Amino acid sequence: MGRSTPWIYRWSRPMIAAIAIIGMIENIYLTSIKLLGGTAVCPTSGCEEVLNSPYATVLGLPLTLFGFLAYTTVFLLAAAPLVFTEKARRQKIETQTGFFLFLVTTAMVCFSSYLMFVLFFKIQAICPYCIASALFCVSLFVLTLIGISWEDLGQLGLSGLGVAMITAIVALGLYNSVDLPNAANYLEESNGQTGLAITTTSGPAEIALARHLTKTGAKEYGAYWCSHCYDQKQLFGKEAFAIINYIECTTDGKNSQTQLCEKAGIQGFPTWEIRGKLYPGIQPLEKLAELSNY
Repeated sequence: MGRSTPWIYRWSRPMIAAIAIIGMIENIYLTSIKLLGGTAVCPTSGCEEVLNSPYATVLGLPLTLFGFLAYTTVFLLAAAPLVFTEKARRQKIETQTGFFLFLVTTAMVCFSSYLMFVLFFKIQAICPYCIASALFCVSLFVLTLIGISWEDLGQLGLSGLGVAMITAIVALGLYNSVDLPNAANYLEESNGQTGLAITTTSGPAEIALARHLTKTGAKEYGAYWCSHCYDQKQLFGKEAFAIINYIECTTDGKNSQTQLCEKAGIQGFPTWEIRGKLYPGIQPLEKLAELSNY
């Protein structure tokens, strides 16, 4: 009487494909938020901190776009044998795709581990989407490892070690130029980080609007590293923005007022507070004038 096939061998690929689909959906959502400049639905402010940080962009493209491609690759490799009903043909495809599935998931779990280090020790934020993605990567790796019958574990281990080393080198190389605390484009003073210097010059209209906003009690909440905050500053220009009542929300920023940001319930940057209401995201100057009854 033959031995039955362990259940994990039968169900590992459907499980891997299902997790990959969830990862794809998550990364499509975050990529759209990043490209369209929206605000992610998130129980903490960490999601916006991560999406607006220099680490969220690789080679000029959103990191989540590469995440989507990685999950898509895993899905295709996992699902490929499932479309064949002929047993011999299916087993052949499983053998051909299994090793590549291991290599891809190994790279994903290694890169995700580095991103978790960045999240907790450099950005110092809690991002549920990032943590969920890391758990997805670990799950995919474990299911690949235990859900496929491997003939040569020694060769598999050597291959995995090689992929891990290459992934580490690539990750360090990609982020070497965007290391947040040491980025050359950020200005640092004795009392905190101030971010990128404003390069645009204000006109009479921008200065008049800035004075009106300050006079009526309007506030802008932001973070020195936030790219959208910088774009908002550029709209006003150097002279006008100096008049704006700007609240720095990061602990290491210049004149940080983190507690004030938490009390106001700020979830993303920039966020404007005008006449008691919060308006997240970059606001055109015309919109700010309208909201403040200028």
